[in-house]
Amino acid sequence: MNELPKGGNETILVAEDDETLRKLTETVLSQFGYAVILAEDGDDAIEKFKTHNDVIRLVILDMIMPGKSGREAYDSMKVLKPDIRALFASGYTADIIQKRGMIDPQVDFVTKPLSPIDLLRKVREILDR
Repeated sequence: MNELPKGGNETILVAEDDETLRKLTETVLSQFGYAVILAEDGDDAIEKFKTHNDVIRLVILDMIMPGKSGREAYDSMKVLKPDIRALFASGYTADIIQKRGMIDPQVDFVTKPLSPIDLLRKVREILDR
């Protein structure tokens, strides 16, 4: 399992309020061929999605951000593009997030911090579905 995951050329929108994590995610994804659009929070993510939804294949959303949460941003994006794929991330565990009613058990969710290799594997898995 030490094999590097396959990259891609799809466009991914990353919404993360922590600048360091946002830039790190961009660097990892870009090095594996993905085009990356960055957003600082849920509201910024919605605006960028409105502008680029024709090319965005996946959104990676931090669950808890100032303004709109990742889930609220995703719900707005689904109105524009019902088949948009999403990966939710949080420093909280999945069971805590589920108990708060922020995500459904069938959505893709990862707990931060996440290794670059695990991020790339999960991204590829979602895009290849």
